[in-house]
Amino acid sequence: PCPAVPGWLPTLQLARHGSKAVTRHWKAMHFQRQKLLALTEYLPPRPAVPPRCLPRHNEPTHEEDGYARLLRRQVQEVFQSSRMVAVCQYNSMPEEDMATMRHYLRKHNIEVKFVLNEIVRPVLEQSKYRNLLPLFVCRNILLVSPETRAKEMLRVLKGVPQVNLLGACIDDTILSRQGVENFARLPSLEASQGQTVGALALLPSQTSSLLQRGPLLLTALLDEHIRQLRDMGSPREPPQEQGT
Repeated sequence: PCPAVPGWLPTLQLARHGSKAVTRHWKAMHFQRQKLLALTEYLPPRPAVPPRCLPRHNEPTHEEDGYARLLRRQVQEVFQSSRMVAVCQYNSMPEEDMATMRHYLRKHNIEVKFVLNEIVRPVLEQSKYRNLLPLFVCRNILLVSPETRAKEMLRVLKGVPQVNLLGACIDDTILSRQGVENFARLPSLEASQGQTVGALALLPSQTSSLLQRGPLLLTALLDEHIRQLRDMGSPREPPQEQGT
């Protein structure tokens, strides 16, 4: 065996420690001590005036962002300067399709406006268009135009399934999707005005003809009666003698 080298320790040592004794156990508090603690418990004094009767402290007002005010002003100007404002649900679509849709809508003088609900809802709540609020619950876009181009708008949206028409406000009248489709089937303003003028001119002409029919008939009867009297009063010509 190798002689022991001073200062050398074995690589593996076994150490055994004794378990510690548990000296603290839960013990129920004595009844007398519980009563003493209950009697000496601190009770804060009640306020002389109930808190609900005290004046409320004014909460610090949150200053509105200037950019948000600018966006709300722009939305308000859009509703005031446009005769047609259509609300559509917008789903994700490629940028090329969006550019194509904008191009075809711009041909008919229709612009696409992206709006946020937190911007447009406060504007509608204080305006006459508050009935449009239920439509702004998801990601929406506005199709605005200074003219009523409902027929052209529906023709373009028919080829874009990612944009769904929810409703519109045309000439200060709120319409549903079915109402917009019915409005698009109506004739143009010039044709409607021509039909109205023709209908209004027909009634006076019929009334005038009915009023003139009686005097004309009476005049014809009197002329016929005078002619018959003249024929009866004129002397008859003697018959001519026949030559032998």
